[in-house]
Amino acid sequence: MAFNHLPACVHDALAPLSVKPVTHSVPMAKNLRPDRYPPDPASRPSPGAVLSRLASGPSRSARITHTEHLPPRAGRHAVWPDRIRSEVVAAVEACGIEHPWAHQARAAEHALDGDSVVVATGTASGKSLAYLVPVLSALLDGSEAPNGRGATALYLSPTKALAADQCRAVRELAAPLGTAVRAAVYDGDTPFEEREWVRQHANYVLTNPDMLHRGILPAHPRWSSFLKSLKYVVIDECHTYRGVFGSHVAQVLRRLRRLCARYGSSPVFLLASATSAEPAVSAGRLTGLPVVEVADDASPRGELVFALWEPPLTELHGEKGAPVRRTATAETADLLTDLAVQGVRSVAFVRSRRGAELISVIAQERLAEVDRSLARRVAAYRGGYLPEERRALERALHSGELLGLAATTALELGVDVSGLDAVLISGYPGTRASLWQQAGRAGRSGQGALAVLVARDDPLDTYLVHHPEALFDRPVESTVLDPDNPYVLAPHLCAAAAEIPLTEADLDLFGPATAELLPQLEAAKLLRRRTRAWHWTRRERAADLTDIRGEGGPPVQVVEEGTGHLLGTVDAGSAHSTVHEGAVHLHQGRTYLVRSLDLKHSVALVERADPPYSTVARDTTSISVLETDTEIPWGAGRLCYGSVEVTNQVVSFLRRRLITGEVMGETKLDLPPRTLRTRAVWWTVTEDQLDQAGISPEILGGSLHAAEHASIGMLPLFATCDRWDIGGVSVPHHPDTLLPTVFVYDGHPGGAGFAERAFHTARSWLTATREAIASCECDAGCPSCIQSPKCGNGNDPLHKRGAVRLLGVLLRGAAGTAEEAGPQPGGDRVSE
Repeated sequence: MAFNHLPACVHDALAPLSVKPVTHSVPMAKNLRPDRYPPDPASRPSPGAVLSRLASGPSRSARITHTEHLPPRAGRHAVWPDRIRSEVVAAVEACGIEHPWAHQARAAEHALDGDSVVVATGTASGKSLAYLVPVLSALLDGSEAPNGRGATALYLSPTKALAADQCRAVRELAAPLGTAVRAAVYDGDTPFEEREWVRQHANYVLTNPDMLHRGILPAHPRWSSFLKSLKYVVIDECHTYRGVFGSHVAQVLRRLRRLCARYGSSPVFLLASATSAEPAVSAGRLTGLPVVEVADDASPRGELVFALWEPPLTELHGEKGAPVRRTATAETADLLTDLAVQGVRSVAFVRSRRGAELISVIAQERLAEVDRSLARRVAAYRGGYLPEERRALERALHSGELLGLAATTALELGVDVSGLDAVLISGYPGTRASLWQQAGRAGRSGQGALAVLVARDDPLDTYLVHHPEALFDRPVESTVLDPDNPYVLAPHLCAAAAEIPLTEADLDLFGPATAELLPQLEAAKLLRRRTRAWHWTRRERAADLTDIRGEGGPPVQVVEEGTGHLLGTVDAGSAHSTVHEGAVHLHQGRTYLVRSLDLKHSVALVERADPPYSTVARDTTSISVLETDTEIPWGAGRLCYGSVEVTNQVVSFLRRRLITGEVMGETKLDLPPRTLRTRAVWWTVTEDQLDQAGISPEILGGSLHAAEHASIGMLPLFATCDRWDIGGVSVPHHPDTLLPTVFVYDGHPGGAGFAERAFHTARSWLTATREAIASCECDAGCPSCIQSPKCGNGNDPLHKRGAVRLLGVLLRGAAGTAEEAGPQPGGDRVSE
C-alpha cells in the first residue's frame, strides 16, 4: 500500500507461496529434445497437439475446465500515404513488408494530418510500424533542414526492457537511412558519459515516464533544442497507464506539453494500446488532447487455442481446515517443464517476483532430472534485477538460448520475442486487457499459439475458469485514471512551477482542481505568488516530491550483509511486509534471510540461508469516514462512496513449513503504522435485515468478513484493478455509520478510481460475489471463495453461509433501486 508517499508538507497542503516441488505427475517425454524441435513454424505441432500432450492422462485432462478456439483471420492490406518518404517505404519493404495493414496506413494518415491518434488493435498487429513510419519520415525530412537539428521524436514506454527492445527495432529498420535517424535510449541505465551525446545529437529518444518526470523536464534548458523541434510523442502500451500511475503520467504529459509550447512546438501524440473499451476517451484523458482512434484490426492472426486450467484439490488442509488446491505456482512450473522438454518455446507470466523465482527453480530441478543441460535453458525475469542481468536474459530469450522463462509483467509489455509458441498465465492478471496482452506474446511469427490460464486458489480465478463467458464473451475494460486527484496534481504543480513559473494561463492545462490547490500550496509555503505567477520556493528538487509509480518513496535496496553486494530492490510500499526482519527473500533461485530493515536509509540487509519455511506478514487495519460524497438506499441498507482514512500496521509474521503450509510460529514486529487518505465504497445493513437473513450476533463478524474478502477478490472483473490495488475492512458496528459495515478502498493516496467504479457497478459486482461464494464446492469456506492470501487476521473469523445470506438480503434491497448502467468491466500490495 502506498502510504505516506508524499512529503508531510504536501500532505499538509492536501499470500504466501508455500509449496515445495512435488513429484511430477506425468512422465516427461524424454525422447523429445529441443534441438530436434522443428524451427520452421509451419512444421511445428499445432497448439491443440501441444495442449493434448500437456493434458495426457486422466488426472491432467480433468483440470481443463474450458478450451476456447480462436480461428485464424486473414489480413487486409492498404498502401502507405503518398506523403511518406519513399526511402522509408523502401526500408520497410527491405524488412519483408510489402504492404501495410489497413489500420497501419490509416494511423499514419492521421499522424501526417497532425491528429493525435491511438492505435488500439491486438497483439502482434503491427502497432509499432503504424507510428514508426510517419516518425521516420519526419526525421528524414528534418535531416535535410538547412538550419538547426531538424525534427525530433520522443518515445515513452512503461518499462526499460520495452524501450531497449524498441531501440533495437528502430535501428534495424532505419539502417538504410544512415545518420538521418539517430535513435538512443535515455533512462536510468544509460551511462552518464552517453547522456550528453543523447541530449545533443539523438533525434529519436526512447525513455520512460519516470525519466521524463525526474530527468528531462526538470533539466529542460539542456533539452531546449530537442523540445523546440519535437514533432511526435509516441506513447507505447498506453493501456497500462491506469490508476494512480496513469494519473501521474497524465500530469507529466501536461508538463511536457507546456514546455514544448514554451519552446514553440506542439507535438502530435501517437499512442499504441492493446484493445480496450473507448480507447480515444482514455487516450484523451491521458494526454489532455482530442485523440482519434484506430481500432479496426486488419492484421492476420494465427490459430489461438486458449485453455482454462484448474489445479486439483490436494489432501492438505489450510487455515480453519479448509481444503487446499495445488498452487498455481507448482502447476505452472510443471507445465513449463513439460513444454521445455517438448522444445516448445514458452513464457510463464507470474503475478509476483517470488512466484517467478519459485517457478524457475522448480522447473530447473525437474529438467535436470531429464537432461542437466536443459536446466540452464529456463530462467526467471522480474523487476528488481540489475540492468546487466535484465539485458542478458532479454538477449538469451531473443536468440532462443532460453526455452522457458518465468516472468513478471516486466516482460509483458510488448517486448517482441518472435518464435514463442506458448504462454502460461499463472493466475488471472487482473484485467482482460492484460490477459490478452500476455496471451498475445506467443504466435508473433504467424504460427498457431497456445495460451493456458492456470487458476489460483482465489475467488475470482475460480469464478472465471467455471464462467468462461466472463473472459471470452465480454469486451476488454475501459482504462480508469483520475488526473484531478489532488494527491497526484499537487506535486506536479510544484514541479511545473519549478520548471517555469505557473500563470493563470496554465489553469486549463492542468485541470479544474488547479485553482483550488494553488492557494493550499501557497499556504504550505511550497509555492509563492509574485505578481501574476506562482514560483517554487524551495532548494530541493520539486520533481522529487512524488514517485509517479505510487510506490511510497525510494525503493529499498536489498544488500548481502557479508559482501555488501547489491542484490536488487523492493518498492517501499511493500517493504514492511516483504523484507521485514526475519523475512525469507528469494533472488534468482537463491534464498536469503533478512537480518535487518533500515527504513531511514531504505536498506534491507540479508544473508544466504536455506530455511525450511516461508514467511507471511500479518497486519492490522482500521478505517474512519472523512466525508460521504454519495449514498443511495438499498432497502433499509445503504450504499455509499466517499473519502476515508486508513491506518495500517504490520505487527508480526508467520513461519510456514514449505511442504504442508503448517504454521511453525509467529514473531512480533515493531514497525511504524502508516496512514492513507483515499476513496472508498461501503455498504451497511440494519438489525432488521440481519434478522431477515437469520444472522445472529455470533456469526455477524464472520459473515461480514467473508463478504469483504470475496468482494475484493471479484472487483477486478468490474474495474481495471488488481486485488493488490485495493483493500477492505469489515466491522460489526462501525463508529461512523453506527451499523454493520463493509468497506472496500483504493490502496493509493487520494484514490485511483477503482472504488468509484465499484460504486457504479455495485449490483452486478456484489451479485457475482454472492454467486462465487454460493457455488463453491467447499463446506465452510476456502481460498477459492472467502479466504484471502493477504488477510491480516489470519482469515478469522469467516462464515461462508452467513456471507451468502447477508449479500442476499442486501441485494434484495438493491432490487428496488434504479438499474445501474450495467457492468463496466475493468500496483501494489495493500492490507485488508
